[in-house]
Amino acid sequence: MWWHRPLLAALAVTAVIGLAGCGIQPLYGTTAGGSRLAAAMAGVDVTPIPGRVGQRVRNELIFENTGGSGQPGTAYKLDIVIKESVINELVKITGDAKGQVYELDATFKLIGNDGRVLLEGKATSRASYERFETIFSNVRARNDAENRAARTVAESIKVRIAAYLSQAA
Repeated sequence: MWWHRPLLAALAVTAVIGLAGCGIQPLYGTTAGGSRLAAAMAGVDVTPIPGRVGQRVRNELIFENTGGSGQPGTAYKLDIVIKESVINELVKITGDAKGQVYELDATFKLIGNDGRVLLEGKATSRASYERFETIFSNVRARNDAENRAARTVAESIKVRIAAYLSQAA
């Protein structure tokens, strides 16, 4: 079946040409203004968030936006307020919970240098964990759930800001 390769190549070229004009653009390429989105994302200053989980969300966002390098200059400020809660699951007759769900709600505002709110939103994440007999195991399981939720919330906020900045900057 020697004729398969040229046929597949022709179909691939036709598909690429057909999709080129459909209006879809990569999210992390260039912005509508022609600048690189990575530079615009690096210009987002994440204000401090109280608590261990808040610091975790902030660190995740800073690392995702800058790649671990320093911030060159800030063009935007990102304010985030978090709310944590725990839901008991699989409650035994004795009243002890066999499992819990850690829920993290974050409300964020992207603010321009002029003080105007450019984007508002909310991100939520839930992470379940099992309860054990030993205290250390419970603390470790809760910390792991908090870290997973913080990572998910940070990623959600990052994608929303990237989508906004790709169209606005």
